[in-house]
Amino acid sequence: MTNPRPAAGTEQFPLHVLREYALCADGERGILVGPRGDIVWMCAPRWDSPAVFSALIGGGGVFAVTPADTPFVWGGFYEDGTLIWHSRWVTTRQIIECREALALPADPHTARILRRIQAVDGDTEVQVVLDPQADFGRHPVSDLRREGDAWTARCGHLHLRWTGLPDAIERPEGGVRARVAVSAGRHRDLVLEIGDQPLRRKPLDAESQWRETADAWREAVPAITGTVADRDARHAYTVLQGLTSRSGGMVAGATMSLPERAEAGRNYDYRYAWIRDQSYCGQAVAALGPHPLLDDALRFVTTRVLADGPDLKPAYTVAGGPVPDEQPLDLKGYPGGTDKVGNWVTHQFQLDALGETLTLFAAAARHDLLNRDHWRAVETAVAAIRERGHEPDAGIWELDNRRWAHSRLTCVAGLHAIAAHAPAAQRTQWRQLAQHILADTARDCLHPTGRWQRAPDDQRVDSALLIPAIRGAVPAHDPRTRATLVAVMTELSEEGYVYRFRQNAQPLEETEGAFLLCGFVAALALHQQGRTLEANRCFERNRAACGTPGLFAEEYDVTQRQLRGNLPQAFVHALLLESAHRLATPWPEP
Repeated sequence: MTNPRPAAGTEQFPLHVLREYALCADGERGILVGPRGDIVWMCAPRWDSPAVFSALIGGGGVFAVTPADTPFVWGGFYEDGTLIWHSRWVTTRQIIECREALALPADPHTARILRRIQAVDGDTEVQVVLDPQADFGRHPVSDLRREGDAWTARCGHLHLRWTGLPDAIERPEGGVRARVAVSAGRHRDLVLEIGDQPLRRKPLDAESQWRETADAWREAVPAITGTVADRDARHAYTVLQGLTSRSGGMVAGATMSLPERAEAGRNYDYRYAWIRDQSYCGQAVAALGPHPLLDDALRFVTTRVLADGPDLKPAYTVAGGPVPDEQPLDLKGYPGGTDKVGNWVTHQFQLDALGETLTLFAAAARHDLLNRDHWRAVETAVAAIRERGHEPDAGIWELDNRRWAHSRLTCVAGLHAIAAHAPAAQRTQWRQLAQHILADTARDCLHPTGRWQRAPDDQRVDSALLIPAIRGAVPAHDPRTRATLVAVMTELSEEGYVYRFRQNAQPLEETEGAFLLCGFVAALALHQQGRTLEANRCFERNRAACGTPGLFAEEYDVTQRQLRGNLPQAFVHALLLESAHRLATPWPEP
């Protein structure tokens, strides 16, 4: 196998901290754009395909639009309710923007990257470099040729076409480059198509692609008002929309192998659809209303539950296929990390995923969305819990197999939630099953202080144990609920940031970053207890833990104020969306 060559312009386009990257996505794949207008990450044609731009993790390939005038400072913004990004550079003489998007409607076989260079307040000149390298940098561009105003090429098994720069020249090191002049007040469109099938004969008009893309975003993302953070809540919905395929499958993260902690070995591939994350997303959206992302989550989860029943996997590709086994890549990796493709989660059993599916179905039932197939999936999930609820599982944090309290209590919550919408006979049976699991969990996972503990042989508190009470496993006024919240906020919280669990005797921030999912969960748990001021403080602290583009990673390094882990992380955006809505009104009575 050919080793990847260095990314084009490695010195010109060095890596940055994660908070400085913006995401463009169309549901089938995503790109990360850096401060110098460099696209450093894109898998093509689908989320879980090998990357064609992989400089982010030490591979090859780059597509950059950068001001020729230096020095410059960088910023940017999204058009409201879209993942159309504007890179914005201010030089000592002028302002330049580059409008960036993946075109909609999305084609699963062909990605279309739209870039519009805009001279905001004077004549503009930018440098453009295009050097795709398929399969994480192993296959450079070949068969490069110009056909009229378009360039065409092959890149491994991929077909490429690039329009907008007929005067570009080939680079000795590969790809093409150009210097582009744009007159004041005008623009220049660049369109790059990447497909795993031969491209259609005639390139599409850039203007019409921009119009269709903007229209598609307006149709897909609803207005969101009445929350405690309307703008951020809508942006969270938009990010979730961008991560969701036409199949309904939502990737847990757009990237892979970004370290959760430097040199700790915790680098994972999250370009797959986790059943738990899908359920979190659906529940969050359902809290606001019967918006399309709820239908997407419902469709994907229903299909997988009906197909696999008690053998439900924790995660699938967005097409519903199996997640490939984890294996290393021979790349340098993002600083502090190592590269891994695939995920060992495919061999795990995660009991809580079954409980979360029932909570998702219950949320959909409140909007009268369940049809016959959905109820078949409900019955299948309940049967799977009855069959496997006593088994050890890997749990929410995907660790060793134990009888995790969180997993069992999540099933209790799901059974109670869906029983409220079931016919009388099933309602009684499902509530009895829930009570049996609750009693079993209380027998071996109730700490001597009265709070829930992680597992029979692990007395530590875990922030995940707040989730079942929020979902109705036990009442908010139950002493076990209150004692668990007190323990989490005392032992696992620092200045509004919340950690998963205490891993050793070291200070919390020295073992991992604050877990942003847990921060928003804690805000909900505090709100459920009527501790409104504390809930809002916790919410505000965690919603500020993002970068300039408003994207959240899995963890936040409190000491260094940096994002850690894959970017963006879907379930963090889902819990931000839900907590922004719920904190705006009193917690509903049971």
